[in-house]
Amino acid sequence: MITTAKKKKTNSGAKYHVKDMSLAAKGRDRILWADHDMPVLAAIRERFAKEKPLKGHRMSACLHVTAETANLMATLKAGGADLVLTASNPLSTQDDVAAALVKYYDVRTYSIKGEDNKTYYQHLDAAMRHMPSITMDDGADLVHGLHTSHIEYSENIVASLEETTTGVIRLRALEREGNLRFPVFAVNDAETKHFFDNRYGTGQSTLDGIIRATDKLIAGTTIVVAGYGWCGKGFAMRASGHGANIIITEINPIRALEAQMDGFRVMPMAQAAPLGDIFCTVTGNMHVLRPEHFKKMKDGAFVCNSGHFDIELDLKGLAKMSKHVEKNVVPFIDRYTMPNGRKLNVIAEGRLVNLGAAHGHPASVMDMSFATQALTTEFALKNSKKLGVHVHEVPEKIEKYIATLKLKTMGTKIDTLTPDQKKYLTSWTMGT
Repeated sequence: MITTAKKKKTNSGAKYHVKDMSLAAKGRDRILWADHDMPVLAAIRERFAKEKPLKGHRMSACLHVTAETANLMATLKAGGADLVLTASNPLSTQDDVAAALVKYYDVRTYSIKGEDNKTYYQHLDAAMRHMPSITMDDGADLVHGLHTSHIEYSENIVASLEETTTGVIRLRALEREGNLRFPVFAVNDAETKHFFDNRYGTGQSTLDGIIRATDKLIAGTTIVVAGYGWCGKGFAMRASGHGANIIITEINPIRALEAQMDGFRVMPMAQAAPLGDIFCTVTGNMHVLRPEHFKKMKDGAFVCNSGHFDIELDLKGLAKMSKHVEKNVVPFIDRYTMPNGRKLNVIAEGRLVNLGAAHGHPASVMDMSFATQALTTEFALKNSKKLGVHVHEVPEKIEKYIATLKLKTMGTKIDTLTPDQKKYLTSWTMGT
């Protein structure tokens, strides 16, 4: 059982585990502030409150506990879901939001910023013991647990939703091996998610986290971006807009070619290592930055990660080659001193820099991602008997609805096809 003074108890143990309930009022203010920029999700919440499409279903969510996530939780709760929320990363929790979810939204929340690994897995355990019929993941940790430590609860699962590139990689691996135990939806692959959340959200929030932590002028610096997927593209775009000189490292020749044609230098990390002032990994892979790279970096270089897991940086290797490590020399910065006196600075413990050192994505872009999550949840439950046990795409109808509604809230109108145009697009007989 989770032990803390900050909890209520039920017969099954701790009802919640948050840092400080006195932060709840502040957290509610932040949730309501974010809600102003999430009109699509608000419209869905209004309908959910009337129709209760999730009534009778237990749901466990493992997500970044932010003000934006809180509005998704409020929407799912309005739809009738019996909810448990846990953090998907030890540094991504906003403690005031976690307290507000418990006090004002009646969402059982297990989440503390800076929690150690033992506590993190206790929280995941609580989410699985909720015996959900549907889960929502940001990195596939819940799905992993339901395939390993708590297989007995996987029998209850109707479907699961995954929001990250990293998580989808794990799920497709399970599917390839023939070990996937229930249907999952790759929400991350939806255009209403990765085109906007990954590109514009990660781009802005990653740069925000780096600036907050380092207080460095971006103009004139050399920033090495490892990975040119949607997150890498977004970050490179934003950093370039601030005047940085961008170097891209890639393993995919098509993405590398795209980066080159976008005007960025492209080279191997071994070649980029001595050139960079700031390094940021956004790959979804492990040990992208390793000791052979750390050895070549400038004195005072900054290293961070905006991929989901901190293993993108080989921090154990960095610690082993260092003679001294200073934690929090300033907030969010750990300094590693090499035997020759050269110093490297790691931001946010190598965890998600945009949430570890900043507030994460702006609410306006999360509006679409979380609207996609909410409507896909409803779709999965309504169509549960038809779903095969594999990785599913978000239905196109959901994406078009969300995009149309988002444009409407922005006051933007678009053209529609004429009858002749519709006929032309569906016919092979009409020539040039």
